[in-house]
Amino acid sequence: MSTPLSVVVTTLNNAATLDDCLASVAGCDDLVVLDSGSSDATEAIARKHGARFEQRAFAGYGPQKQAAIDLAANNWVLLLDADEHLADGSLSRIREAIANPQAAGFRLPRREWLFWRWPHPGTRPNWQLRLFDRRRARMNDVPVHAAPATTERVENLDAPFLHYGEPEIATRVDKINRYSSGLLARPKPIRFIALRLLLYPSFSFWRMYLGKRYFLNGWAGLIAARTHSFYAFLKYAKRLEATKRPAHRNDNGDA
Repeated sequence: MSTPLSVVVTTLNNAATLDDCLASVAGCDDLVVLDSGSSDATEAIARKHGARFEQRAFAGYGPQKQAAIDLAANNWVLLLDADEHLADGSLSRIREAIANPQAAGFRLPRREWLFWRWPHPGTRPNWQLRLFDRRRARMNDVPVHAAPATTERVENLDAPFLHYGEPEIATRVDKINRYSSGLLARPKPIRFIALRLLLYPSFSFWRMYLGKRYFLNGWAGLIAARTHSFYAFLKYAKRLEATKRPAHRNDNGDA
């Protein structure tokens, strides 16, 4: 008898991508869609695929996803975003892996849409923990990029999933601005922040462009690596600004 699997998705006005997401996991034992107030066709699409559709006010990235995980009917959970979908053949590999698991969870390779193209096959994917036993893993409390975490054994599983990402550069830049501002909520101080501001953006560019082979993707790869390094620059620049800004200002902006 196969191990039952729950697929969990959080949504907000994701009608454009949700159909592909849920179609890629057709036949799963349990589909959960936790919505935070969509006004488009998200609910209709979820119900078309037989998902249990629930609504809850958005409580932050980590808490919202954890709430969705808590709604799952089964212990093994596959966590997807609404703009992600499994590649062909991945679901069968996932079922094989959880039939007799030797780990608390599995990292899956995510391939990112690059503005106008999917990445070259030689581009290195981002491995993320998305398949796990929910009794042994929980969402962490990182304010941005919250992810499942466990102290137990985790393995890599070659079951790719695809992320539509940002359809245009302007959308990517807007997201970078929002995410870098969101990191200001992190209370933990950053050591050597000035040195990180000087060096880390260049390091992040070359790590992505050469290390992850984004140079194989032409102009799209170059733009993706440059915007990634800009994100690295902004997150440290905003933290540095927060340490320099006067605690109180009057209406004229004077301290």
